[in-house]
Amino acid sequence: MKNKPLLLFVTCCAIPLFLAYSALKFDWLPSAVTNHGEFLNEEIKLENWQQNNPKLWTIALNYSSECSASCNEQLEALNNLYIALGKNQGKVDMAVMGSPSQADLPWKKMAQQASLTPASLYLIDHMGLVVLEYPYKAKPQENRLVQKGLLKDLKKLLNYSRSS
Repeated sequence: MKNKPLLLFVTCCAIPLFLAYSALKFDWLPSAVTNHGEFLNEEIKLENWQQNNPKLWTIALNYSSECSASCNEQLEALNNLYIALGKNQGKVDMAVMGSPSQADLPWKKMAQQASLTPASLYLIDHMGLVVLEYPYKAKPQENRLVQKGLLKDLKKLLNYSRSS
């Protein structure tokens, strides 16, 4: 009679431990990735970033002479992204890394980064650290999904910065 409570206590402790161990061992847990962009393999910090008087976040396009058509599509997408920001436009800068053929762009112009992929969009923080990459997709529908993912990530980051 005295052993029943002890056996019940041991069973109540052992079952959750066994289930937790099994979940970790057999990888039953869902992945915790919520970002839509891709983290860079190496840390890239842009030189002289503070001289530009940056805002909290910057969306930048790496414009290269190698990618004329795709870079021009992304340049148009940069305009659309700025409009889609809505009330957050004051917190986000837009920039073009490289020298596009259009000279009348309203965005900040920066030196081209050879270490970054041409025609890709990048999310850069206020310290000049390139955080996420959003690669160019050849199919227009896939490219729009990538840009929507960038907006979702950016809105989430802006909400986090507001709460801290």
